[in-house]
Amino acid sequence: MNEDTFWQLIEECRPAEPDPDADLLADTLTERPVQSPLSLVIGFAEQLSWALYRPDRKEYGHDLGGDAFLYTRAAVVAAGRTEFDSVLEDPAAFTPYATDLIWAESLLYTPDRAYRRITGEEWDRDTRYSYESCSNTEGWAD
Repeated sequence: MNEDTFWQLIEECRPAEPDPDADLLADTLTERPVQSPLSLVIGFAEQLSWALYRPDRKEYGHDLGGDAFLYTRAAVVAAGRTEFDSVLEDPAAFTPYATDLIWAESLLYTPDRAYRRITGEEWDRDTRYSYESCSNTEGWAD
């Protein structure tokens, strides 16, 4: 899955109604790949990790704890590509997510849930980029 396909999938699965914690988005993203090849789930996990890794930087998360920072970055991803790109271009656009603690924790588990639905097994996911807070060492360097 390439980056454009990832963002297209996010947009297609975003609900029309309010989804404050991205639970509806996560549910749809879990169900949709179940009808697809396992490679779609793996590709989604890779792209999600990359999207979460990119804003894992000091200028975004210096005031947030590890989990809060991770869930807040997930909310930016759940908001879609336009918002995500806006935040990457201007860290000040991240401020409302951080101060209002807008989270999308459930988005993090969608690849694992889809994998389990397809294979019946737990996934020991190992993506190229870690989405854990402060794993982007370049983004946290002084």
